[in-house]
Amino acid sequence: MKTEQFSILIVDDMPEMIDSLGEILKDYHVRAATNGERALKIAAGPNPPDLILLDIIMPLLDGYEVCRRLKADGKTKHIPIIFVSSLSEESDEAKGLSLGALDYIRKPFKPSLVKARVRNHLELKYHQDKLESLVKERTQEIVMRLVLATESRDLVTGMHVRRIREYTALLALRDGLPVEEAEMLGMASTMHDIGKIGIPDDILRKQSRLDEDELRIMRTHPQLGERNLLGSSSKLMETARIIALTHHECWDGSGYPLGLSGTEIPYAGRIVHIVDVFDALTSYRPYKAPLSLLDAFELILKGKGTQFDPHLTELFFDCKNEVETIYRKYPDSQSSEIEYN
Repeated sequence: MKTEQFSILIVDDMPEMIDSLGEILKDYHVRAATNGERALKIAAGPNPPDLILLDIIMPLLDGYEVCRRLKADGKTKHIPIIFVSSLSEESDEAKGLSLGALDYIRKPFKPSLVKARVRNHLELKYHQDKLESLVKERTQEIVMRLVLATESRDLVTGMHVRRIREYTALLALRDGLPVEEAEMLGMASTMHDIGKIGIPDDILRKQSRLDEDELRIMRTHPQLGERNLLGSSSKLMETARIIALTHHECWDGSGYPLGLSGTEIPYAGRIVHIVDVFDALTSYRPYKAPLSLLDAFELILKGKGTQFDPHLTELFFDCKNEVETIYRKYPDSQSSEIEYN
């Protein structure tokens, strides 16, 4: 673990204290804020710190309030916080720790103590991050194997779920979701058709359009998918359950299986409905040729406010250049070259 790879934010309204701590921690990449509002902006910015040293007694926003706000924000709640304060009562320390801080250093402090506490907490964060990354990687691998096993029974390819994943994350990002949340939504979207594992092969692999009875059976796959994904405490799996159940619901209430309408349809289901239909339109099937990207976008726009969420439909249309890039990144081997015109 190299110290220079870590960024530390020092928050104190006394410049001399910032200088003192900065000198002690000069082996790290140190940034500073002299007030709480500035600290919140830096922490929520594009390059958040790995650890925050936070004074308590400051004008306008004190350290307790800064800590409270950091821990309430999904973007910043995981940043370790160490209070560095002249307040020396046990109740002051207890309050700081109750708000989510990991440690409390009293002023005046020994440089060796500050160095040791910072090093220990950064080492812990380093190993926690590596473990979380490994767990996330393994979880994604297991999910993809499960999804591809399901897709192998259908006539679509593994490229379908990869495109759905990236289209979903793209649209969520364009709508303002944080990167981590958008990526989780994208991974959850890969399980949208997991219920097809319960559909008979003669229906699932039929190389012509389904008749009325077959279509009725096929339309049970959302409930089957929900049933397969029930009971997990994982946010990923719960989101996947919601998507599996609701990705065929329509904005005007004409969808299935629940006949939900408007914002009754969960957000994740509304996103995946758009991208799933778009991908079906632009993909090869034995009973149809793929549409051009231009024709597919036009059909999606025609469904705005009836089949699809109007706001998300407009956003998806605005993403057409990125969508084309994703499509060409994961082409179906059966598909002919798709152009805009």
